[in-house]
Amino acid sequence: MTQKQQPIGTGFTAASTADDVLSGIDLSGTNVIVTGGHVGLGLETTRALSKAGASVVVGSRAPDRAAPPLAGIERVEISRLDLLDPMSIDAFAARYLDSGRPLHILINGAGIMGGPLVRDARGYESQFATNHLGHFQLTLQLLPALRAAHSARVVNVSSAAHHIGGIRWDDPHFTTGYRPFVAYAQSKTANVLFAVELDRRWGDAGIHGYAVHPGMVVGTSLGSSMPEDKVRATNSAMGLIDEAGRPIIEPEHDKKTPQQGASTIVFAAASPLLTGIGGVYLKDNDIARLRDSVASTDSGAPEAATSDVAAHAVDPQSAQKLWELSEQLLKA
Repeated sequence: MTQKQQPIGTGFTAASTADDVLSGIDLSGTNVIVTGGHVGLGLETTRALSKAGASVVVGSRAPDRAAPPLAGIERVEISRLDLLDPMSIDAFAARYLDSGRPLHILINGAGIMGGPLVRDARGYESQFATNHLGHFQLTLQLLPALRAAHSARVVNVSSAAHHIGGIRWDDPHFTTGYRPFVAYAQSKTANVLFAVELDRRWGDAGIHGYAVHPGMVVGTSLGSSMPEDKVRATNSAMGLIDEAGRPIIEPEHDKKTPQQGASTIVFAAASPLLTGIGGVYLKDNDIARLRDSVASTDSGAPEAATSDVAAHAVDPQSAQKLWELSEQLLKA
């Protein structure tokens, strides 16, 4: 696995936008699902893919609230999806499968970050349950549609925060020692490991998995589970906003606009440069290099992003172990 983590020289940069990456690519006849595709990076992802000709189903907990920002975007429909509710996930997948459409691209983009400890009805920690386990269940349920496409891609939106730590195998739901950003980091590591094992299991069937760090983008809904003052303080500490609260845009330092942040997501979803390549972590529209050490901070808050991927996030044994654990958790 690790030898895959080498840049391929795509010609794109950290400043490239989603439209730049999709320039000249015709996605007519391509069916896409984007979870959280009505807000933040998801909205920009939906817009760019639609502009390139794709038909997009947006999964949202509140379709009525999702409709206004999606108004005017062609070939978009909204379907209710609550990633903390297994029955909602099953219903969403069943509706799509009943439509008889193949699924060429699945973008697992919805997510939450930080905030106090919240558990779902099963007792699972909400960041792990939403960011990883809900998407894991959704992807497995949609496998028939992915197979029907004959060539499909699954894109998990991860984060450089995965460097903070790996999977807490003995206590993934934080029955003790909960720290918001450590829990977030676990969920983002899970996103990468999921892509690695998905590609190993399904790659021969033409279904490839990717994990993406989109960059640090101010103004998404990611921190909606935290108080507004906490979000502002975190953004300030990370150098993402100035004293007036305005976003600082420095793509070469990972501080991006939504258009720049969505670029690596659509690169993973549709670029022909990745044909035949899967199970990799991407950043700045290319495959990231491997880094052996694990980043850490005293506060457990995300540190400045690195272009590399931590070895623990692409370890094939851990990827297989997480897949098996996730299957067990869905059955519980």
